[in-house]
Order: sequence, then C-alpha cells, then structure tokens
Amino acid sequence: MLRRIRLRKDGTQWVSYYYNGRDENGKRIETPLGSDLNEAKRKWAELECVAPPADTGLMSHIFDRYIKAILPHKARSTQKDNHDAIRQLRKVFDSAPIDAITPQMIAGYRDARSAKIRANREIALLSHIFNMAREWGYTTKENPCRGVRKNKEEPRDFYADRDVWNAVYHCAPMELRDAMDLAYLTGQRPGDVLKMRESDIRDGALLVKQGKTKKFLRIMLDSAGVRSELGKLIDRILARSHRINRGPIITTPQDQPLSKWTLRTRFESARSTAAQHVRLENREDLALRIEQFQFRDIRPKAASEIENIHEASKLLGHSEREITEKVYRRIGETVKPTR
Repeated sequence: MLRRIRLRKDGTQWVSYYYNGRDENGKRIETPLGSDLNEAKRKWAELECVAPPADTGLMSHIFDRYIKAILPHKARSTQKDNHDAIRQLRKVFDSAPIDAITPQMIAGYRDARSAKIRANREIALLSHIFNMAREWGYTTKENPCRGVRKNKEEPRDFYADRDVWNAVYHCAPMELRDAMDLAYLTGQRPGDVLKMRESDIRDGALLVKQGKTKKFLRIMLDSAGVRSELGKLIDRILARSHRINRGPIITTPQDQPLSKWTLRTRFESARSTAAQHVRLENREDLALRIEQFQFRDIRPKAASEIENIHEASKLLGHSEREITEKVYRRIGETVKPTR
C-alpha cells in the first residue's frame, strides 16, 4: 500500500492511499483506496485475497462509518437521538471486534443500563448498525441483536377528556386553538400539523405527507356533499383578514408560522394557566390531569374518539391496526351492562 501526501494552499494536508499492483500486462498501476486508512486496509486485503487485519473490524470504525454514511440521511431530530445512543454504545463496544460480539453481550448491556427504555432504542440502533456492517462486508455473522429480549415498555395511557381539553382550550391563544383543532381533526403528529400549508388543499382534500413514515394521506374536507368539521375549520382559518402569505395553515395573528418551540411554549403557558384557574375552584384532581396533558396526546385522543378502529388506523396512517389499538386507543371499548 502506498500513501500520498500533498500540501493544500490553505496549509492542510491531503492524504490518500493506493494499492501498488500490476495489470494483466505486468505494468505497474496504482489503484485508489480512498483517504480512510481503515477502509484502505480492507480494500488492500481484498485485492491481495487475504483476510483483512483484525483491527479493521473494530466497532469504533463501524460506528464512524455509520455516522458518516447513514446519519446524514435521517431527520435532524433522529440524528441527535442516534448520536446520543451511539455515544452510550461506544462506552461498551467501541474497542470490540465485530465478530466477538454475542447475544449474551447485548443482553448484558440491556440489563446494565439504568435507563431501560433508552436501552431498547440503543439496541435497536445497534441492530441496524450490524445490518449495515454486514452489507459493507465487515462480518458474515448473524446479527447478535436478533432474538434478544427488549425491556418491557408500558405505552402512555393519558387520555385528554372533555374537561381537560376545554380547560386548556379556553386559556389558549387563537393560533394554539387552531393547532389543537387541526391536530385533533386530522389525527396527525405535531410536526406534520405545523407543516400543513394552504397549497396542500387540492381537489377537496388536505394532502399530508407524514414526516416519520413518509406516508401520503388525502384527508377529505367533504363527506357526501356535506362540509366536514375539518373543512369548516380550514375555511374559518383561511378567511381571516390577516392572512396574506398563503403559506402554512397555522399562523400567528401577524401571519407568522409557528415553530415547534413556539407551539410548545404556547401550549405549556395555556396548560399552566388552566391548572391555576381550576385550583382556585378547589378542583385539584382536574388540575393534576391538566398538568399531565401534552400536545402529543391530541393524536391518541383523536384515535380514541373514532368509533371504527379501522377508520382510526387509516387516519393515523398506520399500516397495522394493532399499533392503533395498543398504543393510541386510550379509552375502553363501549359495552352494554348486563341489564
């Protein structure tokens, strides 16, 4: 293997590696191996038809390549979560050869982590990293994460009933009320609600592309020739005199779009005010329920209040009805008494 070093105009060094070989006629040729020494060693071993050096299969190199090649293609929030997870995984697996990692080690990592739910997410990410490592040729072994039990997770079961909803809604500014109504009537995630634009309204439907799943939905604004509550809500919002830019559906009275941070602060402020008001009425139980209310609970509220589970699953964009029923339906099935 050859190493070439050149000095750039800015004073930094350019380094690259080459395979010193010969073509079919015996003429010497240099095959580029890239600027990453670890990958260069692996490519050199492949060209030499020998096993790559043991240190090229260390998890530290695989983590580095995953961060460089895979993370940039994920959503920004997912990138942050993955960086945090890899930081934890490195503490245990960074210096380990990939072929030395066993299911028992994964289970040991799971049991040693104090943050049990985070451990589940970290193991899921490690499983994907192993799958990518297999594609890249670092190992031919089975994924050691496969079959390892996850820590038990209890889905969030908070349900925003009418009293909780009305208390917060009464204290909310106009743009927050619009966001709450739009989130409830569409059953979409907060980020997707904020991205809905006037231009997404076409052919009598609100077009939605879900940020998490990339799934497309057409939420109809009319039903059998009658305007739906969602259609009426959008009509009211778009008819306001302050709307000039014809951009996002949810805007402030100054026609400025709401960011996730603004939505969060508006909601927390309304929730805090609502809890204070009901405490003055000596309704402590309601105040405690109000304080548990989060904007993300609106999506499960929508799923819970649609009687037909199949329709609820379709609105939420779930491919499996079980997810809707297990995670998002937060009120019991309506049944009749014995008599």
